[in-house]
Amino acid sequence: MLEIGPGEGPLTRALLDHGAIVTAIELDSDLIEYLNNRFHREIRSGDLTLIHGDAVKCVYPPFDISVSNLPYSASSKITFRLLEAGFEEAILMYQKEFGQRMIAPPGTSGVGRLSIMVQTYAKAKPIMQLSAKAFSPPPPAVQSWVMRITPREPPHPIDDHQFYALVVRELFSYRRKTIRKALRISAGSIGKERVAAIEEKIPEEILKKRPEELLLSDFAKIANAGSSGNKE
Repeated sequence: MLEIGPGEGPLTRALLDHGAIVTAIELDSDLIEYLNNRFHREIRSGDLTLIHGDAVKCVYPPFDISVSNLPYSASSKITFRLLEAGFEEAILMYQKEFGQRMIAPPGTSGVGRLSIMVQTYAKAKPIMQLSAKAFSPPPPAVQSWVMRITPREPPHPIDDHQFYALVVRELFSYRRKTIRKALRISAGSIGKERVAAIEEKIPEEILKKRPEELLLSDFAKIANAGSSGNKE
């Protein structure tokens, strides 16, 4: 199992007590020292490996399951990294508002890059809500969701996954623009030839919509239309 942000190790303790082999990534130097002292037996036996590093940047070891209380300030970047790394299942805690954005249905006003990328590659479901009183010290007026994330194959064929991610990112960078305008503004990143290919192949009814109005199938169509265009 991979645990990100173990803090003082209460979740680490529970995982180890249930027989898990755990790798925990912690940024704080003082906490690393504390964890080394608290779990010296488990570290010596090989049941626990501590990595002193930034989970936004460091290399993740191979893992099957992630159970983590993620640092809320880095939730988005870490979630994208976990999806890229691949896993069987993840049980992750987020700020409630973040979790709501994650499961916002495509085609609704609450949808964004996070919603589209997570729902393209995984099923996400809230399984528990926690109030601020569950934390010590309690954060001010923060509700948290524990979510189960299960990777899956995209529901619609994607020819180039890197280009798909680029298109989703660029379109939501200009979410108040129509798809046509957002593509043209993003031509420097996407490529002029690819933008031209998309405009040629994608129906006008999609090009005149805004990103929040698109379905997962629409994002796949747009990316696939441009993936055959030559990079500049």
